[in-house]
Amino acid sequence: MTPTDFAPAHVRLAPSILSADFARLGEEVRAIEQAGADLVHFDVMDNHYVPNLTIGPLVCEAIRPHVQIPIDVHLMVEPVDALIPLFAKAGANIITFHPEASRHVDRTLSMIRELGCKAGLVLNPATSVEWLDHVMDKLDMVLLMSVNPGFGGQKFIPSTLAKLRNVRQRIDAHMARGGQPIWLEVDGGVKTDNIQQIVRAGADTCVAGSAVFGAPDADSGYAGVMSELRRQALAR
Repeated sequence: MTPTDFAPAHVRLAPSILSADFARLGEEVRAIEQAGADLVHFDVMDNHYVPNLTIGPLVCEAIRPHVQIPIDVHLMVEPVDALIPLFAKAGANIITFHPEASRHVDRTLSMIRELGCKAGLVLNPATSVEWLDHVMDKLDMVLLMSVNPGFGGQKFIPSTLAKLRNVRQRIDAHMARGGQPIWLEVDGGVKTDNIQQIVRAGADTCVAGSAVFGAPDADSGYAGVMSELRRQALAR
């Protein structure tokens, strides 16, 4: 292990229900919680900001009674502000959005926090990390997309690893100055065979969609794949 490797004691796993069986979402989210998931990742797409259409606040409200773990809502919508109160009311615990989708990023982050949720920014593969520089005090999470947003099942973009190290340095420097903790999440192409290098590069929270919901043990509750993801993530 090199001095630059990140070595957390715990890695949060956030299965994305984009890859779940939508005909039985309540059962699916209960199963991932029982298998050890730390978060439910909830992908919202509007067929405008991204070329796909998924789910909205009513679905978030419907699954909320089925789990105790936080619901991590990723808004891939533009404009974004009008949907934030609806998701906060529906039971979201964390709301992240893309800076390009907000005219006033600082104001949008403040709104999320005022509604009682944790707030975060999402950076696409070609989005500069400099978006973070003036709002670090309002962030609870940074989410790096390791695929282009819009569809599940894509392959991990390797250049994300360098970007992870960059953002990890920014977060560590911010916290060293007395700033609040900020989670660093990665979404896209996370598998058992690459989660170790993703975590070593700086991630403490990993979204996995098809890797979980398409796993061989899907019918028996996802415990096997969740255990293997965590084992690989923390391997030294």
